Amino acid sequence: MIAFVEGTGSGPGKGLADEIHGIFSADGLLSKSPDFAYRAEQQEMAVEVASALEQASVLTVEAGTGVGKSLAYLIPAVKFAVESGKKAVISTHTINLQEQLTGKDIPIVRKLLGIDFTAVLLKGRQNYVCPLRLRIAMDSKGDLFTSSEVDELKQVWDWAEGTQDGTLSELDFRPSPKVWSSVCSEAHICTPRTCGTRGNCFYQKARKRVEKANVVVVNHTLFFSLLDSASDERDERDMGYIFPNDFVIFDEAHTLEDVAASQLGLRLSQSGLRFDVSRLYNPRNKKGLLKQLRCGEGIQAAEDLLERTQDFFDELQESVQFGQYSKESRVRESDIVDNTLAEPLRKLWDKVEDEAEKLEKESSARKELMDGARRLREVHGTLRLFLDQTDEESVYWIEKSGRDGDVLSLRSAPINVADRLRELMFGKGRTCILTSATLSAGEEDMSYFRRRLGAEHAKAVQIGSPFDYQKQMEIYVMQAMPDPGTPTYEEALVHWIGRVLKYTEGKAFVLFTSYKVMRNVADAMKDYFEEMDWRLLVQGDGTPRHKMVEIFREDIHSVLFGTASFWAGVDVPGESLSNVIVTRLPFSVPDHPVVQSKIESIEAEGGNPFMEYSVPEAVIKLRQGVGRLIRSEKDKGIVVILDNRVVTKRYGKTFLQALPNAPVKIVKK
Repeated sequence: MIAFVEGTGSGPGKGLADEIHGIFSADGLLSKSPDFAYRAEQQEMAVEVASALEQASVLTVEAGTGVGKSLAYLIPAVKFAVESGKKAVISTHTINLQEQLTGKDIPIVRKLLGIDFTAVLLKGRQNYVCPLRLRIAMDSKGDLFTSSEVDELKQVWDWAEGTQDGTLSELDFRPSPKVWSSVCSEAHICTPRTCGTRGNCFYQKARKRVEKANVVVVNHTLFFSLLDSASDERDERDMGYIFPNDFVIFDEAHTLEDVAASQLGLRLSQSGLRFDVSRLYNPRNKKGLLKQLRCGEGIQAAEDLLERTQDFFDELQESVQFGQYSKESRVRESDIVDNTLAEPLRKLWDKVEDEAEKLEKESSARKELMDGARRLREVHGTLRLFLDQTDEESVYWIEKSGRDGDVLSLRSAPINVADRLRELMFGKGRTCILTSATLSAGEEDMSYFRRRLGAEHAKAVQIGSPFDYQKQMEIYVMQAMPDPGTPTYEEALVHWIGRVLKYTEGKAFVLFTSYKVMRNVADAMKDYFEEMDWRLLVQGDGTPRHKMVEIFREDIHSVLFGTASFWAGVDVPGESLSNVIVTRLPFSVPDHPVVQSKIESIEAEGGNPFMEYSVPEAVIKLRQGVGRLIRSEKDKGIVVILDNRVVTKRYGKTFLQALPNAPVKIVKK
């Protein structure tokens, strides 16, 4: 845990909530900014955040699009951090929001408040190049890397001499995983003692800045990683998360359950294991640390482990069955295959550790070898936990990836993260703010979201959008559509999508829940788009997501077909996006092992999994998709739902009631 010096707390005078209320008032401090427009919703949220900070409590606050969430939590957080000496941790899910906070919003706060504070963006340490490891890699490049890898290494070297930040995102090319993993910061190699004293280590410099910072910006994945490591060092009296007595604000909090489940579970990939072994010795190019040290027994052990690894995963492939379109296969029994990797793993790390013992204690080669042995031990432990399946509160599955689906990963996740997080994250004395534009599944108290995370006792505040949806948006529901899955469904999609697009002359997101259906519809409508002279952008055609959005924004009559990742986190204000077409209600695929396990858990308790899990999840996803349309007070457009279940099924009204308060028109033919 990174330590810092605590202040003496708030001084006398009116409380923080009162101060914040004044700052956000129509004639308050913010009104001095020419860009400020008074929003009662923003003021309400800021006061709620300030109150939660003062009372050291947990708050869930849903704030609609246009509220201005970032300033509403940043200003009270900064004032509280500076006055109390506590550190504010701001955690987001996307890089875009992190960059917005550090590049735009925090500088605005600094200028408006006129107080001296420091804010740092902290990335996972493997994002930082380590100058020491880079120099060692260059010195040993002939023994460790192929000629093409050496070329990449030289490019990294040239970049590292001029970079200020030292992070991977600054590089103008993407080095191979092997090259970058050989030069990035590693916890057991790049330490304050080995790298910190030199004064040129980018991660150690970032770490020192973090120690002194009032505000630290991280992402959710890094937060849970740091939380796990900090928990071993935390004093019983310490109510902090990753720093002593800190407080945390989660923006984009609707993603927390999935991120927490992933971080709290197991993951062991076939490619990852091969990669770790090949760092020690790669039989294909005869490169690696063991070859450099001329360790014959270690080389033989590495070759044996790689061979046994292929055999193990081949046997695993034969032991499980995947659905026709599924990439996951649930494992319900322990020891589905014999643990034939345990002994070769042990032999290799023994040889590696023996070789390391021959070297000087502070030598770089010894540290690299010990890190390699540590990785092998971790693989051994993960493999044992997966095959034993002793944790009855987790779900286990095999996942396939790669172009031919021939690369397997062992995965597990807790069925109910609430049980893991309830005390750790939201217990008495914790100070935590959770916010997003979509936390509610239609209910005002956000009980579904709070229950899923274990934050049942958190205060819940729902704040609407300042946008006038009655004037800015119209919602059309096509009752004339056949039910999804019927023989004429895709044909009807083609018809209605084409018909609706004419009203807005393109300018639309068409959101799908199935990649296969999306491709079929795109192929069927190819001639139509050529005839209309509208550009069709289809997810998966090789264009990166951010580039697709950029093209869509610039080509005003274009149409974008997208699946899961386009339902949320995409911001296209203006005329370019005037139409959002939802092809189907976004129910979770019931054959995914995690979804299955949650459904089974609800059934075991006598509940109704469809109404208690499937519907709320789909409602939140639909709200996110619909939320792509109106991004500013000047935007106007239509939402078209091509799923008749919204009006033909009893649960359909739950979806409609959760949508913005805009006129709804039912189209029957």
